[in-house]
Amino acid sequence: MEFTETLRIAGRSIRAHRLRSTLTVVGIVIGIASVVVFASFGASVEASVIDQIGGTNANNVYALPSATDEEGGPGGVAAAARPVFTERDVRRLSEIEGVAAVIPRGIVPASAVAHDGQTVAQRQLTATTPATFRAESLVAGRGFEMGANEVVINERAASVFAGNLSVGDEVTVNPGSGEQLNLTVVGIVSGTRGGFLTSFGDAQPRFYVPADPFYQTTTESPSLGVDQRAYPQVTVVAAPRQVTTAKAGVTRYLRQESDAVQLLPAGFEITVQTSGDVVEEIQDVIDRITRFVTGIAVIALVVGAIGIANITLVSVTERTKEIGIMKAVGATNRDTMQLFLTEAVLLGGLGAVVGVPLGLAVGWGAAQYAEVAFTLPFDWIAFSVAMGVTTGVVAGLYPAWRAAKVDPIEALRYE
Repeated sequence: MEFTETLRIAGRSIRAHRLRSTLTVVGIVIGIASVVVFASFGASVEASVIDQIGGTNANNVYALPSATDEEGGPGGVAAAARPVFTERDVRRLSEIEGVAAVIPRGIVPASAVAHDGQTVAQRQLTATTPATFRAESLVAGRGFEMGANEVVINERAASVFAGNLSVGDEVTVNPGSGEQLNLTVVGIVSGTRGGFLTSFGDAQPRFYVPADPFYQTTTESPSLGVDQRAYPQVTVVAAPRQVTTAKAGVTRYLRQESDAVQLLPAGFEITVQTSGDVVEEIQDVIDRITRFVTGIAVIALVVGAIGIANITLVSVTERTKEIGIMKAVGATNRDTMQLFLTEAVLLGGLGAVVGVPLGLAVGWGAAQYAEVAFTLPFDWIAFSVAMGVTTGVVAGLYPAWRAAKVDPIEALRYE
């Protein structure tokens, strides 16, 4: 039997049972669409995060305490946030080959920020240095100056007050204890260097103040024997094309000569990571989540395969006499098997044709809702189409084989 004739007969059989065929295809459509939705959304989030971290902070080297075991040592998260990087460490880090800038960060406790009769809750201010602010990230104004009563805010902080904060406005900060601080807004930024999340924008209001004079957390430097400001996190900005050199020098100093290594509690060590390391870790996590979720979606494809097998078996039973007539006029077992297998493949292929565009449309909507650029997961699209066709083949094999084994004499007697 010619393949075109096989297609014609298979298509006629599917059209003859439109409702049953439609319900069977729906299972395949749901499975394929689910795979494409989760894969496309995961790819979009991954591409957006990688682009923003890698593009804006490709030269960043992050240094912070981390646990050496699952228990995290005594003190847990609080111990990991302990200020251990002294001013001596900051100065020595800036002298390492390949280092362009060193950005320490600390927390200034606060309870509220007020402006023009309005007060909003704000638990903390971020104390840092002018190197935190990149010119291209300044939406308005400039970075603060050390020793000045100035504050730089992110765009989210500018919008928390009615009428929005602008450069030149005055804000009053209640630190929770002591006298209030009157600060002048000198800049608004869309992102900063020195912090992981804030490096590519932040959904939380952020208020940045000079470490001098507002950051008062000190500890005794083990090397110098005097009290110095100490920070829980330090970010090193490497010179262009010297990230590897800078990371090696920073790692060697922090783990062998720094005050930080002596101030760390038991169970913790200094972790040094570049933006590339962070990107790889994020990419790995997103990939694992995407594979896990899409794996769950594949269950719908299994359900669809059962539906195809069921409808094909029913079709074999209903068309037993037709099979007998076909064999009586010369159809071979191969022709019979090819016919029913083609029907199953058509159902699976139709599910892929409908499911892929539907999944892409939903994935695009999810990306728009999450405010990330939509990315086409070509590998997953190809996988979904292949799965749709393969599902039809696998689900139709047994029914087609059963149809091919029908005895034509018994089939002609069948009522």
